[in-house]
Amino acid sequence: MKYDFDTVINRRGTDSVKWNVGKNELPMWVADMDFRVAPEIGEAIKKRMEHGVFGYSVIPDEWYGAYMNWWRERHGFLMKKDGLLFCTGVVPAISSIVRKLTTPNENVVIQTPVYNVFFNSVLNNGCRVLENQLVYDSTNCTYSMDLEDLEKKLADPQTTLMILCNPHNPVGKIWERKTLEKIGSLAKKHNVTVISDEIHCDITEPGKSYVPFASVSDICREISVSCIAPTKAFNIAGMKSAAVYAENPVLRHKAWRALNTDEIAEPNSFACIAAVAAFSEGGEWLDAMREYVSENRKRVCEFMKNEIPEISVVKSDATYLLWLDISKTGMESTRFAAEIRERTGLFLTAGSVYGEAGKNFLRMNIACPKATLEDGLTRLKKGMTRGDRD
Repeated sequence: MKYDFDTVINRRGTDSVKWNVGKNELPMWVADMDFRVAPEIGEAIKKRMEHGVFGYSVIPDEWYGAYMNWWRERHGFLMKKDGLLFCTGVVPAISSIVRKLTTPNENVVIQTPVYNVFFNSVLNNGCRVLENQLVYDSTNCTYSMDLEDLEKKLADPQTTLMILCNPHNPVGKIWERKTLEKIGSLAKKHNVTVISDEIHCDITEPGKSYVPFASVSDICREISVSCIAPTKAFNIAGMKSAAVYAENPVLRHKAWRALNTDEIAEPNSFACIAAVAAFSEGGEWLDAMREYVSENRKRVCEFMKNEIPEISVVKSDATYLLWLDISKTGMESTRFAAEIRERTGLFLTAGSVYGEAGKNFLRMNIACPKATLEDGLTRLKKGMTRGDRD
């Protein structure tokens, strides 16, 4: 393989959020990868660093071109340059746009279990979370949307906004075009704006691709604001580089005002350079990484089936995060995760942080070298043995 994903890199002592853990603990929780970035990105950053002067930066034309070319070639979506806005992160953008598009005490629909920061973005802005729970088929370990319930939530006169997760974190679901089209038509019918968080869009199973919400129909394009970034796919979250895309001129202006009001619309010296290198030169690395993570996913599924049958892996086609069904253990996720960590040092995310619908699940990050993955699986099995549990 041209790129090395097997080497275990010591991230302790680097002020890493993920690795700020005890000496004998193994973190497989927060969504960043334990792989070095694509060498093409590293070289671009190194070249900029060697210049030695890091003053204020503008958004170069290359940044717009990189996004537009990537979405056209990878996802078949033709973006317009004037629809793109730079921002320092998807989460700050979502929070800012929620604040701009709502007034306190209005409803914002989210589809649980979902990325826990969505709750913060809504509640911190004085709005109310309205949950449209996903439907879980425990027999086939798959998820789908409850569109009938979604319409009820969107039809509430107090509902003005919906945050869509596409692909969905933590369940790893790539939403089908037909489903997205239905969301668009329902949102249009009930005068609801959709914020589509698409940060995980490039981390799909080999041969699988996601559907940009704004690409589905004229309606979806007109009633939505999309939040996108290279940060998850290329492991450059620390570069603080993302984008908002909105073709509707009114929504775009509101998003622009939101980002500028909250001062999250200006890049640091490396933000645009890293993004351009990722989208212009990082495709081969990304595809190799997706293959590697896919093998890790297969390994976990095999291990659970043979070694820990009490835990089922939810079927997924996106993200490097596995959603583990622990309902057969009879334990709620918060207690389960805490006890596994205490006994073995394995740090997984309790599904309860993603809403009540996640209380019987755990989230596991498998974007790591195979040796690290095997260590994590061994620890999980050890923590599941009766001797350790007693």
